[in-house]
Amino acid sequence: MCAVKCAPEGTLTVMRKGLTRCAAWVVVRCALGPVLGAMTTKTDLLGQLRREWERAGRTKEAKEALTILHQRHQSLGLDALSDLCDVVNVLEAGGGRGVLERAEIVRALLEEAANPMLHRTLLQTMIPGIVSVCRQLRFGDGIIRDPSETLAMALGLASELLVDWAGQSRQYAAPDILSALRGRLRRWLLKEKAALCAVSYFEQGDERATEDSPLLARLTSFRGSQYDRLARLTYARVFEGRSLRELASEDCSSQGSLQAELQHFAVRHLI
Repeated sequence: MCAVKCAPEGTLTVMRKGLTRCAAWVVVRCALGPVLGAMTTKTDLLGQLRREWERAGRTKEAKEALTILHQRHQSLGLDALSDLCDVVNVLEAGGGRGVLERAEIVRALLEEAANPMLHRTLLQTMIPGIVSVCRQLRFGDGIIRDPSETLAMALGLASELLVDWAGQSRQYAAPDILSALRGRLRRWLLKEKAALCAVSYFEQGDERATEDSPLLARLTSFRGSQYDRLARLTYARVFEGRSLRELASEDCSSQGSLQAELQHFAVRHLI
């Protein structure tokens, strides 16, 4: 986390595999923007992205990347543009290009997305669509407390998606990207919802789980392992309905520390 937080401004960390909720959140907050409509955010991620892009999109590296894009896709007519900020500007609805022209530029950007600056350009131009995907999923309302956290994850997933698809030639690249992002974000939200259900077993309520729960088989697999103690405590908490206070007393630990330990075990190993 420290490595990401201390990275130079303008660096967008891209992870091909294993993107986590925490990692995506830190990446977007530290590396990188205005309106979420009725949704209130504690962190102006879109503003941060916009300000970072206004600087990064006009750097020497950005101009060099534009030269590469123009040389490989001369039919796009990018010779009059000065930097990558200009590319994003012409991709806007009022940028002077037709729908088909804009689609071809996005297609070219995806083909060249292995270039970090062109990857960043494509991500920047996709931001309105990314926000729209978050709206469609109600920013994870009822699952994620802070809408900006859902937005941060969506940005991280979108960046990961562009890495996975870099080099592909898609006629309808933008709609394809947003459709795939919607699926990935929905799966993440479902996983977060499942995690909430699992963690709820370790709150103060003492409702018992049923013996035919899939959780039972999972707990059994940990017997005799380094997690045997936590598996036994989890079984007692979930299936026997024993109170957290009673288990903490027997385990010679505090309620707070035991609850945190069980929650961490559930999220890491039982979801």
